[in-house]
Amino acid sequence: MPTIVTKRYLNPIVTMMELDCPHIARKAKPGQFVMVRPDALGERIPLTIADYDPVRGTVTIMYQRLGVTTHKLDLLEAGDNILDVVGPLGNPTEVEGVQRAMVIGGGVGSAIAYPQAKALFAAGAQVDVIIGFRSKELVFMEDNFRRNCSNLYITTDDGTYGEQGYVNKKLEQLLQAGNQYDVVIAIGPVPMMRAVCQTTLPYQLKTIVSLNPIMVDGTGMCGCCRCKVDGQIKFACVDGPDFDGHKVDFDELMIRTAVYRTQEADATERHLCNLQRMADELKEKKGGAQ
Repeated sequence: MPTIVTKRYLNPIVTMMELDCPHIARKAKPGQFVMVRPDALGERIPLTIADYDPVRGTVTIMYQRLGVTTHKLDLLEAGDNILDVVGPLGNPTEVEGVQRAMVIGGGVGSAIAYPQAKALFAAGAQVDVIIGFRSKELVFMEDNFRRNCSNLYITTDDGTYGEQGYVNKKLEQLLQAGNQYDVVIAIGPVPMMRAVCQTTLPYQLKTIVSLNPIMVDGTGMCGCCRCKVDGQIKFACVDGPDFDGHKVDFDELMIRTAVYRTQEADATERHLCNLQRMADELKEKKGGAQ
């Protein structure tokens, strides 16, 4: 069972964990993900590999504390074990031959965009990055991006940090100013990725999006992560997660990602008391072991 090496809260809703997974760390590449199951009664959830260190044998995951499983995962601390972590899964992002790239992250999607920016920058490409958040208190990984890009632009919806506005508006400004890119990589909420694709389409600018619909096994067997790309059914876990954003049916994708939203909210509400009980039990167990 993988051990949690470090745990850190990046903002009020996002947690970072560094896991001891040497076999995954040796094979991981930017854009890939892992399936994580906190305990025997928990569901498997897909989490992008935000970073990896093959020498130390660690992989880094980041998650937003929203549903039952992420709350259960967040009960664990450094030194605790996670039941299982499977990966690396999915196809890595193509970075070879790119001379100038724009990488865009929205909210927690910034964590997913980071390894792509890092890999492109390490390969010698000029990398511009736009990361967007609702407000200043939610901004994270700013220093990491600054070390791994040529230019960093930060936007906030309310204007409390960086420039006020959405990431697609900043992208439009840069394109209108004459900036040219070989590729745009956009990762974040589905409406954000669609807005970016609508912005780049008139420029015929290659735009890659990373899709993270509902997944159960991450190997293409369950079919839950199907999406429509260029009129054909694709499975995000094995055909992606990267796809040509100009060919993605975003309307259908938004419907599929929201289909269980009511059930997820109900499950979270029902389990809140159980999660608190589990947290109290863990604290009591650790206190008794000291």
